Amino acid sequence: MRPYLTTPRLTLRPFADTDADLDLVVDLDSDPEVMRYLTGGRPMTRTEIRADSFARMLRTYPVGGFWATHLRDTGEFIGWHCLRRFGDAPPRSADLGYRLRKSAWGRGYATEGSLALIEKGFTELGLDRITANTMYVNAPSRKVMERCGLSYARTYFEEWAEPVEGAEHGEVEYVLTKDEWSGTAGPG
Repeated sequence: MRPYLTTPRLTLRPFADTDADLDLVVDLDSDPEVMRYLTGGRPMTRTEIRADSFARMLRTYPVGGFWATHLRDTGEFIGWHCLRRFGDAPPRSADLGYRLRKSAWGRGYATEGSLALIEKGFTELGLDRITANTMYVNAPSRKVMERCGLSYARTYFEEWAEPVEGAEHGEVEYVLTKDEWSGTAGPG
């Protein structure tokens, strides 16, 4: 399958509706540490993943989507990145996300893939605003957002179907506009 984009160390490609790609996501979402800030650490079942998260990854979005993230030098699957407009978001706005295997944490892959998607969003996809969200207590994810140039915008509270430690501190939204990006990280 053709890559959606490449970076110096990563290849991002569309997910395919295959058992092989489903198996990659099942393996990722079966790690309690990966799922800590999503399900409180409860691994998701194959049935749940097929019906929910994998179905989202295969969906066609008005802008963007989800991409399997692989190391360029070995082809190893390390997780996924997404940039997509959903819900009642303004037409030229999209939400950035990422989920990586624990073995890929702390190596700059989340930042590298996110920066590439931000650039593509602002230069090719016609976006004016990119947001990202995580739990307030998820400091590593917040650091990725900050490294990518996003700034804290607000804290909000959601209802959780399953109790997640730290939920009482809320969720945070980070934002980067095209004008901010053009003035700092993007082309002059």
